[in-house]
Amino acid sequence: MSDLRDLYQTVILDHYKKPRNFGRPAGADLSAEGVNPLCGDRVQVFARLEGDQLAAVGFEGSGCAISTAAASLMTQAVRGRTRKEVEELFARYHDMVAGAGATDPSLGKLEVLAGVREFPARVKCATLVWHALRAALDGSAERVTTE
Repeated sequence: MSDLRDLYQTVILDHYKKPRNFGRPAGADLSAEGVNPLCGDRVQVFARLEGDQLAAVGFEGSGCAISTAAASLMTQAVRGRTRKEVEELFARYHDMVAGAGATDPSLGKLEVLAGVREFPARVKCATLVWHALRAALDGSAERVTTE
């Protein structure tokens, strides 16, 4: 179990130091901002839909290792999915990080954030970007906050 935890920490640190999809993708016409006042995380999510499919997604902002890694991993996991698939993925992800603690291999690399459930204050860090993406896809102009 220790080896698996070390691997997860390595993946999280890699995505924190070299976040994937950082920046506004070309043609992005949807966006939303999210703030976690407790930790100081700030994220802006950008997206472009083609029909009902998420064709492009990116993010900008700053935050702790968990929030940055979560944003990087999320952008990789949701690209190419439909709105419904994104909602279903978020539900499974949220259950994993905030729920009873069951891991979910169907989440792929997102599973590295399963350990967040052991630190309840960090759940907000791990889910902020997801809430911002949902707001962007819903066309909400209001800033998302974890408070």
